Amino acid sequence: MNKPIQLSSTKASRSIYDVLRRDLVGGRFKAGEKLAINTLKEQYQVGLSPLREALNKLAAYGLLIQENQRGFRVPKLSREELDDIARLRTELEGMALERAIAHGDAVWEADLLAAAHRLKRADITLDKGEEWERLHTQFHRTLVAPCGSVWLLRFIEQLHDQFDRYRRLGPKMPTIRQELDEQHHELVELALQRDATAARALMDDHIHKSYEVALARYQQHA
Repeated sequence: MNKPIQLSSTKASRSIYDVLRRDLVGGRFKAGEKLAINTLKEQYQVGLSPLREALNKLAAYGLLIQENQRGFRVPKLSREELDDIARLRTELEGMALERAIAHGDAVWEADLLAAAHRLKRADITLDKGEEWERLHTQFHRTLVAPCGSVWLLRFIEQLHDQFDRYRRLGPKMPTIRQELDEQHHELVELALQRDATAARALMDDHIHKSYEVALARYQQHA
């Protein structure tokens, strides 16, 4: 049985949003599952008002479906959606990376090296758990951070969350996972060299390899 998650009253709304978002992306709830609000209140030890606020925000964000007078449901998965998400990730993240390489300064370079180092340490010390996922997300955010468009970064973050609903299903694929880990460090090298063309080509391949992982896991659950 899932243990209750304690939340402070002063930050309840934001906290429950963050925790639910993590759990929805991480697969704690099944695709198509209807969420019972009373059950969520007990599991997360949170009041009705902040819970409903968080659920409404998650529905607007696309991680939940709000049904008229019937509560909330986890979106179903589909091959068509996965293909669309991967295609958009390739286009938008590649664009953001090119812009980041053009505009990134010395502070960005230092932040990128630090993010890559933390992720590499996680590769060694962690078994691809929640902490690794957090550092992985942080690395990709840092890589495109100076792209100069808040909206572009928002769209990319939303696409990452939707993509990860597929990628994080089921058994792991160690061979491809190792290739992806190596590409993280290659992306850093190309970014520091300011080779935007090669970096974007590598990012395209990186997303395609991740797509292969996501597709294989989706097919196992379809």
